[in-house]
Parts: sequence; C-alpha cells; structure tokens
Amino acid sequence: MKVLVCPSGFKGSVSPDTAADCIEAGILRAAPTAAVRKVPLADGGEGFAHALVAATDGTIRKLRVIGPVGEPIHSFYGILGNAPVKTAVIEMAAAAGLSLVPPSCRNPCVTTTFGVGQLIAAALDEGAKRIIIGCGDSGTSDGGAGMLQALGARLVGRYGQELLRAAGGQSLISLAGVDLSKMHPGLKNVAIEAVCNWKNVLCGPQGVARVYAPQKGATEHQTEVLAAALETYAVVIHRTLGIKIADAPGSGASGGLGAGLLLLGAKLRPRYEALMEDFQIKDIFDDCDLVITAEGGVDDQTPKGKIPAEVAMRAKAKGIPVIVLAGTVGRNASVNYQVGIDAFTSILQRPSTLEEAIGETERLLVEGAEGAIRLVGIGRRMVR
Repeated sequence: MKVLVCPSGFKGSVSPDTAADCIEAGILRAAPTAAVRKVPLADGGEGFAHALVAATDGTIRKLRVIGPVGEPIHSFYGILGNAPVKTAVIEMAAAAGLSLVPPSCRNPCVTTTFGVGQLIAAALDEGAKRIIIGCGDSGTSDGGAGMLQALGARLVGRYGQELLRAAGGQSLISLAGVDLSKMHPGLKNVAIEAVCNWKNVLCGPQGVARVYAPQKGATEHQTEVLAAALETYAVVIHRTLGIKIADAPGSGASGGLGAGLLLLGAKLRPRYEALMEDFQIKDIFDDCDLVITAEGGVDDQTPKGKIPAEVAMRAKAKGIPVIVLAGTVGRNASVNYQVGIDAFTSILQRPSTLEEAIGETERLLVEGAEGAIRLVGIGRRMVR
C-alpha cells in the first residue's frame, strides 16, 4: 500500500512536519510494508515561515515587536535561500496569532496586527524585494489596520483626531479617513504576496467577524461591534482610496488582514495553489493508493479553503480515497463528504481539556493513524 501523508499543523501543538512523522509512525505500526511519502503542508499559519525557510536553506531573523495584546513579544521572519531576488517570508501568526493571546485576553475587538507591520518594515529595511506573507491562525480582527499604522498609515477619526495606534478592530467604528502618504518607502519597490484563504471576505453575513470572531473569544455583542466596525472601514476605504475591500476574495483572511494587504498592493493568492508553488511540490498525487491528511478541526468551514478539503478535491479527481485525522469534529462536518473526503475521525480518545489534548497530540496522532490503517486493512480483506 502506497500512502501519501500531507497534513497541516495542529494549532499550538504540533507542526506539519511533526504531524507527518506521527502519522507515518502510526501507519507503519499497522502496515509495516507500506510505502509512505510525506508532504507536510504549512498552510500559512504557525510553522509556515520555518517550513519555507527550511525548504530553501534560508535563515531566520529574530526581533521584538508589539504582540496582539499590545505588549512586546519575541518574533521572527525568514529570508529564503536560493531566491532570484531577496525574499522574506512572514507568518502573521508570529506577531498576531491566537496562540499569543492569553485565554483571559481573548477579545478580538482590541487585539492588533501592529506587530505584523513591524515584521514587514524590518524585512523592507533589510532590502527585501519580495515578501511572502502567510495568513492563518490569527488572534485578531482589525482589518489589518494595526499593520498599516506600523508602516506609516494615518487613520483619522470623525473629529480629525488620529486613531490610537494598535487599538484593535473596534476602534474602526469611528474611522472617517485614511492617509497613506507617509508609508514606508520600501513599499514602492517590493512585491508582496499573501497566502490566504481565498474564500474569506471582510464584510457581510459571511464576513470575517461573524464567522471567526466567536472562535477568537468574542461575545455575540462584540461580534456585532466588530462587524459594524469593519463595514465602516470598508466604506471609508472605498470613499477615500477608491479600493473595494468589503467582498474582495481573501479580504477577510486573518481577521481582515487580507484587506489591509490589498491597500499595500499585495497579491492575495489562494492558499493551496500558492503552497504548491512556494514549496515546489509537483505531481503530489502520483503513484499513491490512499491519502491521509490532518488538521486541528474539521467542520462546515473546512470546505472553504482549508488544507484537508483542498487536498481532497484534487485527490478525488484522480480517484484516490482520502482520510482526515482531526483534533475535533465540529458542526455540520458531513458537508466534507461532498468535496472528496471519504472519512474523517477525531483522534481524541476520551473527554479532555484543551491543555490535555495539546499535550497528547503526538501520541494521539500516532494511534489515530494506526487505527485508520487497520480499518483500511479490514476493508481491503473484505473485498478480496
């Protein structure tokens, strides 16, 4: 049996590389003669920069920035090796990720992407001519406003006052104007590409606040405040800069960071297509009998651009079955059968706290993969 293993990472727990190693170990427990090919996929969230730096023999740059709750944190960005022009890679999660927001501070009305702008500025100061930004695992919902402020943007309120820097998404409710005249000069000579969930939009019933803010700790009231603030942001941007961001594909990525990146002239790229190019992966589905992928959760949002669904859609075109190992199985997960996922299962074995599950993820992945392959083996014997 030839098995392709291409997991994403598990937030705050294991990287894509580690997940792939665990799944391989489980497969070989159940089927020692199986041929396993590992293609871990860092989807733009945690682990993206390190994975791309490792794949190109690049280097990591460390620095301190303002984190999502407004306090200084240790962060980093990467410089790719063997690139035709100096290329930096940034994962927004390294400066504004949910894992950087203590549980007691999880209010996306006030978290900020200011540190993401500081990472971009550092890469520009180093002379980067191309910047790849991974959008994923965010703990923010400020439309990228904090990032823009860190790069020199002035956000002006209704009475002509400049909005506080790094104040979070709720401050945009009073936005009246945007001034980009004093942005970092390096932005004039750089190409920015964002690896993002192409299906996330900034505003509307399926806008980023209403879909994702509750996952970041927002109450129902806070969610509606954020939705209104981002609507105001979109209206002001359109009126003052002539740029439509409300429903642009990818504008809602990472709490609306995609919208802010559009104001920088960035190219927003569908996550899976960009990964295939950036990691130089070709013919990924050739010569395999089964695909196992994995992610922290499977639910009705998975078909909207997440790695398991993107993998499954392409495997289905080649008639290859797909199994997903997930930390949790959430609401309306059955919709995933429609995109080519043949089976999904939670690796949890008993009721657990989040902390317990994170601490046991590696063991659970090994044993989950072993169990899945043993079931596949039973099925193979039954059809002989």
